Amino acid sequence: MNKKRVIFLNGPMGAGKTTVGRLIQRSVPGCAFIDGDWCMDLEPFVGNSETRAMAADNILHMLAGYNNCSHCRDVVVAWLMDRPEICRALEDGATKIGLETAWFTLLCTEAALSARWRGDKLCPWRTEENLRASVRSLEVFSRLPGVNIDTSGMTAEQVCDYILKQ
Repeated sequence: MNKKRVIFLNGPMGAGKTTVGRLIQRSVPGCAFIDGDWCMDLEPFVGNSETRAMAADNILHMLAGYNNCSHCRDVVVAWLMDRPEICRALEDGATKIGLETAWFTLLCTEAALSARWRGDKLCPWRTEENLRASVRSLEVFSRLPGVNIDTSGMTAEQVCDYILKQ
């Protein structure tokens, strides 16, 4: 039996992780989707080392459950994983569970990120302050593990197709 695969989608806020992850889920029969933000949904939001570690643990717990499910073939995890130690913890944990891993970081130009950001009228996080933070984080994400994909001139469908061909 082939190992199940987990596709990690990383990148700054607004890069398209959730949209692409959902497209992958719909394109692959038996594919589950985990939004890392669900795994640390606190009000008010607290993003520190404790809550990130808790979210990573929650993601690994869900991955183990999906790995044990006969109906699940692959899993997509979309989350802002801007700390190398979180990437390592998820990689090591997924490998320990017995999953094959693939890492992709969605990047784009500042102009493309700003346009996407301003086009998203539904997400309450799309503030100017968070846009500035997201733009500042582009360089950090470009140095993290995995395949970097410049999505600036691509549709979400094209990014999905690219990932599925890897």
